[in-house]
Amino acid sequence: QAQLVESGGGLVQPGGSLRLACAASGFTLDNYAIGWFRQTPGKEREGRSCASSSSGGRTYYAGSVKGRFTISRDNAKNTVYLQMNRLKPEDTAVYYCAAKSGSPWFPPMYSNDYSYWGQGTQVTVSS
Repeated sequence: QAQLVESGGGLVQPGGSLRLACAASGFTLDNYAIGWFRQTPGKEREGRSCASSSSGGRTYYAGSVKGRFTISRDNAKNTVYLQMNRLKPEDTAVYYCAAKSGSPWFPPMYSNDYSYWGQGTQVTVSS
């Protein structure tokens, strides 16, 4: 019954903003670590890389997005968000929300750490 559903992706010009949402059902999100991963078109062999993750109020950001992206949670809505500002063409990717039970000290940053995954949402940054 556990499920994650992403939304909010789309086409945006460089310098623009998008807010992705990940709605959880079947479990309480605040008892889980959450990660936002992305997979770049044409680089599927490299797998999914972690853009940001959150665990127990602590956050991690990849160097390429630090200062531009913000991860947050709305416990009342059982939803996690990824606010993406000053988007760049290299941010173009399919973005996935992932969840891991528990709240480890360091927010997990590897895809193998996570048990539940959403279906992904496409983000395209282009002029």
